[in-house]
Amino acid sequence: MKKGKFITLEGMDGAGKSTHIPMIVELLEARGVEVVSTREPGGTPLGEKLRALLLHESMHAETETLLMFAARREHIANVIEPALARGAYVLSDRFTDATYAYQCGAKGVLPAKIKQLETWVQGDLRPDATLLFDVPVEISLQRLASAREPDKFERENAQFFEKLRQAYLLRAAENPHIFHIIDANQSIDKVKVLVKETIATL
Repeated sequence: MKKGKFITLEGMDGAGKSTHIPMIVELLEARGVEVVSTREPGGTPLGEKLRALLLHESMHAETETLLMFAARREHIANVIEPALARGAYVLSDRFTDATYAYQCGAKGVLPAKIKQLETWVQGDLRPDATLLFDVPVEISLQRLASAREPDKFERENAQFFEKLRQAYLLRAAENPHIFHIIDANQSIDKVKVLVKETIATL
């Protein structure tokens, strides 16, 4: 059986990536393949419980990192790997690049520690493609100000978001064969066109 593909969506809070998930699922399903749409942190019953802690409880940045990878291990074992093994496309709203951006880039956890956890928890599993929805920090903050009740990450200041954005762009520069940067500082319709064009190449 042909192995599936693993596609991840990344970006700062307020970048608008989650808005495009239904369309991406539809585009992939049009190819006649099974599509599993999931998210991190979360994706499993235990992962969703950990998500609630991670988004709303104050904790040390390294504790946060360890909980992220605990949720990720469950996610990989129970959702991602079984789906890929049966030939499905897996679409995940965030994955390990988010940990590098949030916990390493914005919160100062050493990248070597995250790399160790990545190797232990994931083995050889890496995304086949990552769509990074990029917007200037001021746009992200404007969008969040008019959105729902913010979680603890969404309440962070502009300096945090600038570190976050730069960490994401660094990840993209280091992995150009995987990352596709989407200029999300446009109307939803224009971003949809960019997303469609990118998905068509995968």
